[in-house]
Amino acid sequence: MGEGEYVDSLIGEYQRILAQRALKNTSEYDESEILKELVVSADWNISAAREILRLVEDYGAFMLRNALAIAVVLGKEDGTAGF
Repeated sequence: MGEGEYVDSLIGEYQRILAQRALKNTSEYDESEILKELVVSADWNISAAREILRLVEDYGAFMLRNALAIAVVLGKEDGTAGF
């Protein structure tokens, strides 16, 4: 599976997980519900779930898509943050 297919798969997975209860509408969400769903349904620990949500809030999809593309090109599967 290529990176694009993998990302598409992850998007679908998180849409299913988060749409169940956490999303109020397309622009608002309940942070505590998101964190709970990431921990319970996506198997993240609470620290990692908080960090991923912080990245989303701070950088958004535009910056993170570009960071993902560069990480793939540079072969960086795991970063130094330990997640």
